[in-house]
Amino acid sequence: MGGAALVAALAAGRAGAQTEAGSCPRLLDFSFNRLQDGKPQSLCQYAGKVLLVVNTASYCGFTPQYEGLEKLFAERGPRGLVVLGFPSNDFGGQEPGGSKDIGELCFNTYGVKFPMFEKSAVTGSGVNPFYAALIKATGIKPGWNFHKYLIDREGKAVASYPSTITPGDRRLLTDIDRALGG
Repeated sequence: MGGAALVAALAAGRAGAQTEAGSCPRLLDFSFNRLQDGKPQSLCQYAGKVLLVVNTASYCGFTPQYEGLEKLFAERGPRGLVVLGFPSNDFGGQEPGGSKDIGELCFNTYGVKFPMFEKSAVTGSGVNPFYAALIKATGIKPGWNFHKYLIDREGKAVASYPSTITPGDRRLLTDIDRALGG
């Protein structure tokens, strides 16, 4: 197959992997307020993308993972990866502040550009509905801050990673690249 034909075949494959216009995978059919301004954002806007969903905290030993997550988003975003951050105070009280405090740390200290949402519960009786769906789909609850879920272009949760798996971990990168199509 020639170069142009290969590029066309890959593009057609990627297009086929995306959901039809106007449809939203059940797993993404939720809205959350954006961290920066509190405006509601539908997760349906990420249909057809590969998502790495992370529960974050400002005062955790894993907080420096923000740098690696931003690097992943910058490097693989053009190929269709979106990192989604969900601040949570569920583990060790390590996210005690409000949106302004969380935003200052994310955006000013770590230069985060990937989408961040307002603080919510990711486990327990008050778990936000998106995380409840992720837990149901994978059978795995976050055990601590910076737990990661990988969602494919079809909107299916395909993997879960504990906090100790860093954004630069070979297994995570391989799984992301596979989900991105190469």
